[in-house]
Amino acid sequence: MAIHDNILIKIRDMKDSLTPVERMVAEYILANLEEIPHLSIKSLAQLSKTSDASVLRFCKTMGYSGYRSFIVSISASLGSMDEEHKNQYTDIQPGDDLSTIIANISLNNIKSIEDTLSVMNRNEVARAVKILRTCNRIVFFGVGASGLVCKDAEQKFSRINKICHSYTDGHGQLTAATLMGKGDVAIFISNSGDTVEILDSLEIAKKNGASTIAITKYNKSELADKSDILLSISTPEISIRSGAMGSRIAMLTVVDILFAGVASAEYQNVKKYLTKTHNILASKHRK
Repeated sequence: MAIHDNILIKIRDMKDSLTPVERMVAEYILANLEEIPHLSIKSLAQLSKTSDASVLRFCKTMGYSGYRSFIVSISASLGSMDEEHKNQYTDIQPGDDLSTIIANISLNNIKSIEDTLSVMNRNEVARAVKILRTCNRIVFFGVGASGLVCKDAEQKFSRINKICHSYTDGHGQLTAATLMGKGDVAIFISNSGDTVEILDSLEIAKKNGASTIAITKYNKSELADKSDILLSISTPEISIRSGAMGSRIAMLTVVDILFAGVASAEYQNVKKYLTKTHNILASKHRK
């Protein structure tokens, strides 16, 4: 299992949304991992063709107070990465035999979950669980593959008698957001964080006083910036052939964590609902 807060995964995922100068620092680090722990701030600045100030700014952007704490984190991440974790995601190749496809898809999904654990902020998860425990109702917003994750979330939270609904088309989302208010929680699920329908609904839900939670990739995006609570996922940088497989498995994992967090904290209240729903479904299987 990957260690928590693996800085190398954070740099890889955040790279494309950095300023051009910060990206030069990021790209040099990712291309020369083994030598980074031995470099002074001045050396890294010279080698990445930037400045001491730019390197320091990059460290701050990545969440570190200074260069030394950043380097300590890099060393720890390098130490934790065995050969398996150094492997990149593997895309589907035309003509792959079935055993290769089985191995690659399974490894990609495992890696997506492990990498998501590395970028996930535990405090944000705790804040999300807290407001989900006390809210009046939960509304899930997502389009396409993210919409399927919303349906999964709705099914789970319904089992513990939470009033919740998922909306997966633009018109339904706008209507639902318009009817939200204080005490409601809107959860927006979008890999890119830039889906127009999602951003429109977010704006309306916020105006109406609803709490907003984003499940989106670890990157700078409008959805990440504007939501009250940000739950980051890490997804593979691979081509169109694999569709949304990696992001979907990561999103489902975050939904499972939120559900388990709420159900566990509320167990004395919700166990009767879990028992009832389990029993009614089991009785259908016996017929």
